[in-house]
Amino acid sequence: MRDIDLSTAAPTLAEVLELAGQEAVILRTREGKEFVLAEIDDFAEEVALVRQNDALMQFLAERSKEPGKYTLSQVRDRLNAD
Repeated sequence: MRDIDLSTAAPTLAEVLELAGQEAVILRTREGKEFVLAEIDDFAEEVALVRQNDALMQFLAERSKEPGKYTLSQVRDRLNAD
C-alpha cells in the first residue's frame, strides 16, 4: 500500500489512478482525512483476506460492543488505568 500526503504532493488524477492500478493507495489530506483508492478486484481480494484474519475479526467484534462516545473525563480515567 502506498501513502500520498496531499499536503506535500499534488499528483494528477491520472498519476494517482496509475499508482492505484499497481497497488492500493492511501490519500491523506491537509485536514487529516484519509481515503483508500484501490482497484475493485484487488479490494475484494483484500476484504476476503481480512475476513480470514481471526485475530482481527475478534478484535473488531469486541470493539463494536464498546459505546461509541466518551467524555473527556472517561478518556482520562481509561488512560490512567492502563
